[in-house]
Amino acid sequence: MSNPLRQQITSAAELVVVKVGTRVLATAGGTLDDQRVANIAGQLARISHAGRRVALVSSGAVGAGLARLKLSQRPTDLASLQAAAAIGQSLLIESYNRALEPHGLNAAQVLLTADDLQDRKRYLNVRNALTALFQSGAIPIINENDTVSVEELQLSFGDNDRLAALVTNLLRAPLLVLLSDIDGLYDGDPNDPATQIVSLVTDLNDAQEQLVHDASASGLELSRGGMASKLQAVQIVTSAGENVVIANGRRPNVLEEILSGADVGTLIVAEGPAVDSRKRWIGWSAQPTGKLKLDEGACQAIGQRGRSLLAVGVVDVEGDFSKGDVVSLSDSAGQEFARGLTNYSAPELQTIAGQATERIAELLGHCPYDEVVHRNNLVLLG
Repeated sequence: MSNPLRQQITSAAELVVVKVGTRVLATAGGTLDDQRVANIAGQLARISHAGRRVALVSSGAVGAGLARLKLSQRPTDLASLQAAAAIGQSLLIESYNRALEPHGLNAAQVLLTADDLQDRKRYLNVRNALTALFQSGAIPIINENDTVSVEELQLSFGDNDRLAALVTNLLRAPLLVLLSDIDGLYDGDPNDPATQIVSLVTDLNDAQEQLVHDASASGLELSRGGMASKLQAVQIVTSAGENVVIANGRRPNVLEEILSGADVGTLIVAEGPAVDSRKRWIGWSAQPTGKLKLDEGACQAIGQRGRSLLAVGVVDVEGDFSKGDVVSLSDSAGQEFARGLTNYSAPELQTIAGQATERIAELLGHCPYDEVVHRNNLVLLG
């Protein structure tokens, strides 16, 4: 079965990002399940041959490394985790490559750290590299660079869910598919036989408050994510104007069913029109170096009327930042609701905060900008 909205979204998704979790790829004993890898790879190949571009964000490296090292549980020290990631990553990419070769495709390993997506130049370099891989007929297999960046092992991205969301925004992919060991979002306790999968979510806030229960009860201690990290990823993608499907990666041919428009998993639709590439980087990839607390009038002007931020609306300034840095904008309660590029440094803003625009030249000796953050460099976070 399918519905018109699913058909419309999936048929228009010429570029798809798929994230597959550790629980999908691991056996009951925690080793890498090559058959499941082959199943996912075969679906990716058929999708690619059908004319779509597809990128895979794949977990499983640490789990594969633990199996090769004959460790029964995940180590707690970072050095051992780094070693497991290094050994497991080669096993993971080899498994994908073996599975893709019969289809005439190559697995292209892409390892990323948070810094790669925070720095604007490196962000663009990653996008260019992925575009070149698509043109060469390869399937990018993307993972966190756990071996050299210990922050990722300590949840910088968060079980690859956030990484998958950032890659989706980086590529402006219309659809992200999150594959785990759950069937989707539930309308009640997943242990209750009367509970059903929610097929369509048009308001993510309502889903978070009323519908969502984490059904991951397998007890497998190999992955770091859960429903919370998935919903954070969903928020990033839908706020940028794209769509997400959460589905069970163990279901045979799940990707092909989803892309055919079948009623599989939960579809969470975009919150609004697609955000342009530069604003996606400002809003979700670059990490703020400072925080501005705003008064109620400024919050309303920005959030409801699409206005720029003026100095008079700034109540408090936190952090050490320079002109051109990304800063977080929060309401009087400290709740972040937007991000943007600041036209003034922290010391300058501390001087002009709460002041009328006409006083900036008097206080600083010059007034290069009327706006602290121009609306063209500002993104609402949803």
